[in-house]
Amino acid sequence: MTYDRLVCANCAAPVSEGRCPVCRANRERLQQESNFLAGLNPATLIALVAVLIAAMALLAHQTV
Repeated sequence: MTYDRLVCANCAAPVSEGRCPVCRANRERLQQESNFLAGLNPATLIALVAVLIAAMALLAHQTV
């Protein structure tokens, strides 16, 4: 999940702006929790999926 669409319940501002201490704390926590796939751009994800599909097709072709 990204914090650019979240609204702070404390100050009613977008969390990404970090207007209050609650926003800043949540923004920092979300940045630390970002996982491996969240940092990849869409082109890289599509390439990884294409490689996975090609590997599965090759494996299926070899077993037949």
